[in-house]
Amino acid sequence: MVASPPTYAITWEILPDDFLLPNDPVDNINQPTLAAALTESLQLANKLPETALTPTNYGICAVINGKVSVKAPDWAYIPYISVERSQIIRSYTPQLQGDIPTLVLEFLSDTEGGEYSVKETYPPGKFFFYEQILQVPNYGIFEPKTGTLEMYRFGDTKRYRLESANDRGQFWIPEMQIFLGVWQGRRENRDGYWLRWWDEEGNLLLWGSEQVEQERQRTEQERQRAERLAAQLRAAGIEPEKY
Repeated sequence: MVASPPTYAITWEILPDDFLLPNDPVDNINQPTLAAALTESLQLANKLPETALTPTNYGICAVINGKVSVKAPDWAYIPYISVERSQIIRSYTPQLQGDIPTLVLEFLSDTEGGEYSVKETYPPGKFFFYEQILQVPNYGIFEPKTGTLEMYRFGDTKRYRLESANDRGQFWIPEMQIFLGVWQGRRENRDGYWLRWWDEEGNLLLWGSEQVEQERQRTEQERQRAERLAAQLRAAGIEPEKY
């Protein structure tokens, strides 16, 4: 006898006011920093629409077989919210309040967080929840200590497939028209691996501090160029104009 595949009754309902959300602290100090860096560069590159949401450790809900299930990914990109933000202060219900997340990211830590869990019974594992319940198109698991990024893509088989990076070690996120990859360097007194964005041409999307430094270098180059030109004019017996 061939066993029938399990079926799940999934409904999209507002989280009850009396539902107690987990109030656990983040696993380590790096997680909020990693998440904030992802959002900042999208905003500065004008790639974060006003209707989009990039939650961090924020409950995303579904009701499975009559039971409320909530997962709080370390970072997510939701392209469109159809309700006022005042209605999603505590949690977010896809389909009812906006789109399914386009991308969900989990950052590994010393604490086992079930990022690979395919547990189907209540409460479901994260991998199962993102794959079979939400059907998030892109799911990434990032190990900040080693800089390892695994990207899973939801396909025609209705299962996640482990993706291969391009020759630059980056993954194309088609719904966002952007590349996601790993970068090593320093930000906010942290030296290590970071998740970064690259545009279609392969240009790195900069953080605010990098934009300031880039502008400072450009100004210095222009100053040096002006000084060289003035020196050449003086050598030719011409006094440069002063402004």
